[in-house]
Amino acid sequence: MSASCSLIHAISSTIPRRAALSSSSVRSKTTANSNYRFSSRRLRRLTTIFSSSFSSSLSSFSSSSTIADPMAKVVTSVEDPSMDAVQRRLMFDDECILVDEHDNIVGHDSKYNCHLMEKIEKENLLHRAFSCFLFNSKYELLLQQRSATKVTFPLVWTNACCSHPLYRESELIEENFLGVRNAAQRKLLDELGIPPEDLPVDEFIPVGRILYKAPSDGKWGEHELDYLLFVVRDVKVNPNPNEVADVMYVNRAQLNELLRKAKSGEDGIKLSPWFRLVVDNFLMKWWDHVEKGTLHEVSDMKAIHKML
Repeated sequence: MSASCSLIHAISSTIPRRAALSSSSVRSKTTANSNYRFSSRRLRRLTTIFSSSFSSSLSSFSSSSTIADPMAKVVTSVEDPSMDAVQRRLMFDDECILVDEHDNIVGHDSKYNCHLMEKIEKENLLHRAFSCFLFNSKYELLLQQRSATKVTFPLVWTNACCSHPLYRESELIEENFLGVRNAAQRKLLDELGIPPEDLPVDEFIPVGRILYKAPSDGKWGEHELDYLLFVVRDVKVNPNPNEVADVMYVNRAQLNELLRKAKSGEDGIKLSPWFRLVVDNFLMKWWDHVEKGTLHEVSDMKAIHKML
């Protein structure tokens, strides 16, 4: 019998006994008082047991369950072993921008839904993204290794910052791709600790867009229309360990060596699929223009390169 049922039974059985005591003329006052004290003590003891049991049950419930909001798109257990607390929060708080293959906005959905391969395949969910390529004044490219806590592609090496503009006013601005630039500035602060004043939005040069799909594991993956943003600035980097495991600058020769290791599996080096697509198709040619200061000559934001 549960603690709550025991208490109800105790109360139910005590009330008539007390009523009988007050109306009976055959029981002595001493006996009635004795019985009353016994019932009171028993009731207080059962109440204490019930309160302790209920508090314990409530604490257990709160730590292992999520109360479903009937208006929420997705409800998941907080005990999902694939996500730590920070990544879980981002998965449900962040709303990505859904687009069609021509980059027209068609809606929005949680970051969680946008990265579920099941939904990507069944519903063809495609979301807007950006990849930032950051060079220093020596024209070395900044790379980051994604943290082990990342839901998609943990511990792979990639360009300086890869993320999503969110479904919010400042990141939906289409004119001059300002929404995507604002998102890049926000995430460079979040991931690499670079203050906005060190990377003004007008320093980001949109060079092109690619559309690609890539599974990360059996559950997660990417299906993105990815804006490629280039910037040349000397910055101080202070990586957020929940987002970034390591960083390094590379010149062309060092990048080629990294590519060789990734291809052979040496040192466990892995590269993100979007970074590899950009490297294999565009980066070396664009790197020349980075050094010459002529990136605007190769910028083409009308085309969307489909790499499925």
